[in-house]
Amino acid sequence: MVDALFGVPRLVAVYDALDPDRRDLEHYAAIVDEFGAARVLDVGCGTGELTCLLASAGVDVTGVDPAEASLEVARGKEFADRVRWLHGDATTLPPLQVELALMTGNVAQVFRAGEDWAATARGVHAALVPGGRFVFETRDPARRAWEEWTREHTHQVREIDGETVEAWTDLVEVKLPYVTFRGTYVFSSDGAVLTSDSTLWFRERDEVEQSLTAAGFAVDDVREAPDRPGKEFVFVARKL
Repeated sequence: MVDALFGVPRLVAVYDALDPDRRDLEHYAAIVDEFGAARVLDVGCGTGELTCLLASAGVDVTGVDPAEASLEVARGKEFADRVRWLHGDATTLPPLQVELALMTGNVAQVFRAGEDWAATARGVHAALVPGGRFVFETRDPARRAWEEWTREHTHQVREIDGETVEAWTDLVEVKLPYVTFRGTYVFSSDGAVLTSDSTLWFRERDEVEQSLTAAGFAVDDVREAPDRPGKEFVFVARKL
């Protein structure tokens, strides 16, 4: 099931403009360089910001996402013609042999059941060459990021493609390990009000490590995200 923010064309069209601070992409591009990966899989690539950035650097990159509306935006970006775009998820991949698989943003937290995450990890494992790496981030639940998912902290107004878009987030429910929040978007041209509900799974570090081991990975490192120090676990797992 795809959240409206990624599946409704009108919301997808303003997604990048409402989230312009993508310093996290520099961090993942540096990881590609660190491991000398020439073939990369971007799982949950969304509107393709990272995917196209890697393609611009000459990386052979495949982007997969279950939201067709997001992929449509991605295909229209510069360097998109150098990317292999797939509609689906890590459980529906064709045969691949990549050296690095990435999962950025909140993608690793959208799975609401252990078996869904396990199937995703197995799918990534199958797509990697022996010794290939799976790198992704999850939020540290101890930091209680959801406490700032309120209108007070998230309200913004932006001019996008000739109209004003007002947006904010409301916290809907905290029932750990799950947190549900709602984004609201108001468009000035016709007064339309659209919403998108999301639920994220906040897992402890040891739980994630155990799931990776079960899927056939060795966890080589757990880092911080340079753009959000202390807030994220960045897992570096290696296919055994």
